[in-house]
Amino acid sequence: MCLGVPMQVLSVSPGRALAAGRGGTCEVETALVGAVEPGDWLLVFLDSARERISAERAAEVDATLDLLEQALGGGAADAAAGFALPSALSAAELAALTGSPSSPDSADGAATR
Repeated sequence: MCLGVPMQVLSVSPGRALAAGRGGTCEVETALVGAVEPGDWLLVFLDSARERISAERAAEVDATLDLLEQALGGGAADAAAGFALPSALSAAELAALTGSPSSPDSADGAATR
């Protein structure tokens, strides 16, 4: 499993950026996201920026990673209160999460929850 980590660009050089995030600072490849500027937020997988994200989205991903760390560290009871698994969502909530239109007669039965 590979997790994306939000990182903020500190400085840039051709095709690369020095960025800071949860694990400190590292140099990341930026070929997949194009030119970046200091202050930009990136979602980084294995030292490669895969997506440009907003500061708000970076905070959401960081909060989710915090919950995951809590769950893995034995704090699952506290972490479970922070989010719901997709299987526990209603059809409308799942549609909003995925950006899909809600369908009341969904074939997978999600609309009956």
